[in-house]
Amino acid sequence: MNDLDYLPLSYLNHLEYCERRFWLMFVEGEIAINAPMLEGIYRHEHTHEPGHEQRGEQLTIRQVYVWSHRLRLVGLADCLEDEAGQLRPVEYKRGKMSRWLNDHIQLCAQALCLEEQTGVAIDSGEIFYWRNRRRERVEFTPELRAQTEAAVARAFALLDAGQLPPPTDKRAKCRDCSMEPICLPNEVMQLKMKE
Repeated sequence: MNDLDYLPLSYLNHLEYCERRFWLMFVEGEIAINAPMLEGIYRHEHTHEPGHEQRGEQLTIRQVYVWSHRLRLVGLADCLEDEAGQLRPVEYKRGKMSRWLNDHIQLCAQALCLEEQTGVAIDSGEIFYWRNRRRERVEFTPELRAQTEAAVARAFALLDAGQLPPPTDKRAKCRDCSMEPICLPNEVMQLKMKE
């Protein structure tokens, strides 16, 4: 896989959640649609309609193509709000804010792409969670930026290594993962214990 030019930035979300999930979906093309995933697809329908609208000083653009040559990322931002030249990416997610940083990493990657494209510094973005029907503000701190760039480097390193990662040791992630029936983390771990 070392001939990959650009990584779709949405896969950073999968990578940060679980490296094995990332591999199964990106490299092997596996996908398992469960009820939560189907609900997320349904809720994204309006968000995925390209277009723009002006409300007072704020211009909202949906489905913005973003890229970074430096990070070798490419993808779509759900929404970009521009208020007097201040840009704010907005990502829409089905669930609610969790303790994992995968949504933050994806949003920050969008901001890094936009900064490279526009030359405009972006200090924060927002994630709208359908379950609690509110936006969560995400500050693009130096720490989050570093974590995002490290995730990009880790993705390319995994692809260069060419080997399916082991299941995550954070078992709570497996319980909510649509890929669990394909990944088979419990079965894989039992086999490893027998080796």
